Amino acid sequence: MFFDDPSDISRLAQKVSCSIFVAPPDTKISVNTPLYLHPDESKTTRIISVEQLRDFLALTNSRETRDRFFIITPADAMNEATQNAFLKTFEEPKAFCHFVLLTEQTHSLLPTIRSRAQIFYLRQRGIIDTPPAAKDQVMAAAKQLISASAKDLPALAADLTKSKSSTRQQILDIVGLAIELLYKSYFKTGNPKFLTKLPNFLNLYDHLTQNCHIKLHLVADLC
Repeated sequence: MFFDDPSDISRLAQKVSCSIFVAPPDTKISVNTPLYLHPDESKTTRIISVEQLRDFLALTNSRETRDRFFIITPADAMNEATQNAFLKTFEEPKAFCHFVLLTEQTHSLLPTIRSRAQIFYLRQRGIIDTPPAAKDQVMAAAKQLISASAKDLPALAADLTKSKSSTRQQILDIVGLAIELLYKSYFKTGNPKFLTKLPNFLNLYDHLTQNCHIKLHLVADLC
């Protein structure tokens, strides 16, 4: 879905327990007493740690009878461990708690988060038309995966995994980018064929994060 102005965020976020807004991390959100989670500026690495997230989530334990907004920005600063820690809370949302994730790198978020959240794109910034930030080789591989037929997948999987320098993270980057391309292609064109492919890619990403066999699932999950 799209939104046209940052002022729309509070209204849209109020409708769901978790929402992802594809917008600049410094976007101002007009809600009462927003609670923010940012990377720790005292650290050399710009990440949101599991410890930070747990302290942040502890704030949801207060008994409120009005809407509260927990804003994580940039959401892509959460590493995989932090995102998994967040997912446990997200799967059992508390009343009146709304999590708002701001990011311009949706492919950096776990598919399990993306599939359970409502994603909104800021229309006026042309984000849908902006290619994801990725190396040419990763982009080409992601497009190959999207367009590959079932009979082409074994050869493509063998090609992607033949190099000794290939790592699980590199394959995850390719699959994550493919997921972002599918989302953007659907929102740009409205063609349901892109949505039809998404569950397979989301399942593949999940299997790869669980250390399952890369080549096997590249074929089995995308057929």
